Parts: sequence; C-alpha cells; structure tokens
Amino acid sequence: MNTRESFAGWYRNRFVWVAAVLAVTAGAVLLTTSAGSDAEPTDLQAQILTRMRTTLERADPGQHNHAGHTAQPAATEEAAKPTVICGVRVYGYEPAEASTLADVRTVYGFHLCGVAEQKRPWDWAVKLAGPVIMDMSTEPPGIQVVEATADVRFVDRLREMFPDTYAELAAREALAESEMADLRRRYDAAAGL
Repeated sequence: MNTRESFAGWYRNRFVWVAAVLAVTAGAVLLTTSAGSDAEPTDLQAQILTRMRTTLERADPGQHNHAGHTAQPAATEEAAKPTVICGVRVYGYEPAEASTLADVRTVYGFHLCGVAEQKRPWDWAVKLAGPVIMDMSTEPPGIQVVEATADVRFVDRLREMFPDTYAELAAREALAESEMADLRRRYDAAAGL
C-alpha cells in the first residue's frame, strides 16, 4: 500500500478517528471530574452544604445530644467509632450577600444524621435530626441545634434562634427528596448493607 492509498483510507475514515479522539477526550474529562469529586464545589450553596455535612459527620455521635457540640478529630483505629452519615439542607446564611464560603458567618439549616453501625438497617439506626445553626467563623464550625426546654416549646425556641424567614422554612421543610435518597444510599454503604 503506497502513501497515497494509506492517506485516502485514513481520509475516508476520518470520522471514525474524530469520534475515537472525542471519546478518549470525553473519557479523560469524566475520569478527571470524578477523580476530583472530593474537590470543593464551585457554587456557594454547594460549598455550604458540603461544609455542613462534613462538619456534622466528623462530630462524635455522643456530641449529637443537641446540647451544643463541636467536631472532634477522627477516631483512631484502636478506638473506632461508628460512622455518622448526614443529610443537610440550607435554609439561608448570613451575611446574605456573601459571595465566598470564607465570607459566610452563620448558616441556618436542617440536619438528619444516622449512626451507621454494621448491618443495622436505617429504620433501626440511632438518628439525630432538627434545625441547626452553624457558626462558620470558628474552626471547626460551631454547631447549635434547636431544642425545647422544660420552659420553652420547640416552636418558640426555633423562633428565638432563627430569623423569621428561616424559622418559617424550618417549621415546615426538612430534607429534599434527592438529599434523603443520597443519605440513605451513603448510610447503607457505611453500614455494610
């Protein structure tokens, strides 16, 4: 086969080559994107969600007693603790005009966490849930949950702690369906189900 025939064959099959190059490029982009999925999301709402979820999941399960808990360092292998898997929802943040995560001082939201013990189904898991305020000005972020007291009803305490707009949302909305589905999927994986 001479050079001219070789070139003519390649030219006729150029669409195959272009398709192959595009497929390889697309595959590389997908691998890069999925490999970098632990990277910080680019939109502020997604960054806040990620930060809330990470902070709550790193907090010791014993601290989720809703008496103002803070995140702890990861447990050592010798003293392995059950994994906490959380779903979160952001109702809003302050200052509202913040454009970067570093600018956000306070986040108002909701959390539902399950303590994933091996082979324990979701329905039987220890769960921690409710409206939550995160103080993003500290490291790790401070966590304050809304809870009733002997003297103050839950709804009254919610209205004391949350701005009106967010208190209204917190009184009627919890996790979105997609967040709940993701929470259950991650819980089942962590519990070995």
